[in-house]
Amino acid sequence: MTVIDQVALLQRRGLGVTDAAAAERALSRIGYYRLSGYWYPMRRPNPRGGRQDDFLAQAAFVDAVDLYVFDKKLRLLFLDAIERLEVALRVAVALQLGAYDPWFHRDPSKLDAKFTTADGRTGRSKHDEWLSRLDASVGRSKEEFVRHFQSRYTSELPIWIAIELWDFGLLSHFVSGMALRDRDRIAGQMGLPRSSLLTSWVRAINDLRNICAHHGRLWNRVFISTPSLPRVGEIPSLDHLRNIQVTKLYAVAAVLRQMLLAINPGSQWHDRLKIHLQTFPQSPLLHMSSTGFPLDWERLDLWN
Repeated sequence: MTVIDQVALLQRRGLGVTDAAAAERALSRIGYYRLSGYWYPMRRPNPRGGRQDDFLAQAAFVDAVDLYVFDKKLRLLFLDAIERLEVALRVAVALQLGAYDPWFHRDPSKLDAKFTTADGRTGRSKHDEWLSRLDASVGRSKEEFVRHFQSRYTSELPIWIAIELWDFGLLSHFVSGMALRDRDRIAGQMGLPRSSLLTSWVRAINDLRNICAHHGRLWNRVFISTPSLPRVGEIPSLDHLRNIQVTKLYAVAAVLRQMLLAINPGSQWHDRLKIHLQTFPQSPLLHMSSTGFPLDWERLDLWN
């Protein structure tokens, strides 16, 4: 089906297209099925659940494109925040574990037994799989610091070098596999009262990062990995999370903001997020609440 056919199909189904040529260019650039996630709420509800193929009155193609652009900029904002957390977490892990042993990360005796116990079917542990991924990353690396080390030494990379090759996935899996004592210490440095929050939050943030890195949709998405909630009063600024839908974006945004407060209290990321959310497309069929952000969220203590 050509983009001309796609525009004609959308018009027959009732989607308002005021500039067919501009719509064809947008479909050529973005793609029909990527944009369909943004015009989905504009389709008529199906009494049996889901949506019908035809569109509601006031549904406009330009609003779907504006929402796509809004979502794209939102992903970039979250990637910026996640990068700050990832770098800080790498440094904290490298400094703490490197003080024990330069190759701490390779020694199963120093890690959590759940991470290092071999699976009865495969004969390999999660740590074995993790090391395979790390070694593959080292083998592919073109980084000058890796080549320099390997030209002078025959040992494996020490943790303070190797950790620079860990993506957020490797980092989050390793943090989960650390011994409780070490997880608790890292959690404290991240401003968290216990390590179970650290591992849960890092896992949820890693999933968010993967969605952003692969250009996935954040608006109106239901997240599979959700952050564990603190006990009431444990982190007072997050008590309100018990009254929201934690499978939406807001829950991950809130815990990310909480961790940024610990590692970089002067960060203005939250202000940039507020400014961007004010640019949400003005359509009666689209709602910012689809991301889980509660009414007047920007007035909460967490965001001020």
